[in-house]
Amino acid sequence: MRANIWQILSVSVLFFFGTAIGQAQSRNRTYEAYVKQYADEAIRQMSRYNIPASITIAQALVETGAGASTLASVHNNHFGIKCHKSWTGKRTYRTDDAPNECFRSYSAARESYEDHSRFLLQPRYRPLFKLDREDYRGWATGLQRCGYATNRGYANLLIKMVELYELYALDREKYPSWFHKSYPGSNKKSHQTTKQKQSGLKHEAYFSYGLLYIIAKQGDTFDSLAEEFDMRASKLAKYNDAPVDFPIEKGDVIYLEKKHACSISKHTQHVVRVGDSMHSISQRYGIRMKNLYKLNDKDGEYIPQEGDILRLR
Repeated sequence: MRANIWQILSVSVLFFFGTAIGQAQSRNRTYEAYVKQYADEAIRQMSRYNIPASITIAQALVETGAGASTLASVHNNHFGIKCHKSWTGKRTYRTDDAPNECFRSYSAARESYEDHSRFLLQPRYRPLFKLDREDYRGWATGLQRCGYATNRGYANLLIKMVELYELYALDREKYPSWFHKSYPGSNKKSHQTTKQKQSGLKHEAYFSYGLLYIIAKQGDTFDSLAEEFDMRASKLAKYNDAPVDFPIEKGDVIYLEKKHACSISKHTQHVVRVGDSMHSISQRYGIRMKNLYKLNDKDGEYIPQEGDILRLR
């Protein structure tokens, strides 16, 4: 039975996010496994078409949730590419930006990677090939500007993936530093069984900046958290400026209520550091991301650069 959040939450008061934010950068083992599986293919595509391997893998991670989507696991479409008029291959239909949209279907993942490279050769993406192959930020921004995805935060998502999983190493035909570390593979079946045996709340709630939030655990999704706290997944995702299927990392701050329009703390500005994104900054200070853009007169194409000073109110 789902519990009412306001009746049974054990609320602690935290005045700083230091520990939570530091943990938010931990990697997901399922995502690591995906990178390991397809890194060589991404490098192979890079050598043929000069598309950064980091961007190729980052797009696949974002588009499929590390291969977990039906589009990838059943139809081998790892990049969310739609049919378009020129497509003569296999098809599958599903709701995306509109109902019953046509997506390309492949016999193997390698076909999807090859088709993705060729897809980016069309004229609308031609300006990207003037960029340095190691300029993953430029490529991420360019893909968003060229309309690859409708999500206004798409570039930030790609950059987060590249930097969190050290995918930039692939652009130099090397592997991320964590590749040599052994780790157990994810066991979804046993994880699900454990969850079924548990009851009640699995997360402790905290209170800071006048907002309730939790710290995500391994395997959390907006759907599972919404079930636990008796909320709609779409509403919970909206509180956190993310799509419902956005991958939640262990240690992420997840707000259980609507964030503020501006900072209510003593902080009036933020100096951008390496790895910061508009999303991570908005989560750090409990500010709605759209308001953070407005406060700084930025549009959706803006990518925070190290040293930038952003207003928080």
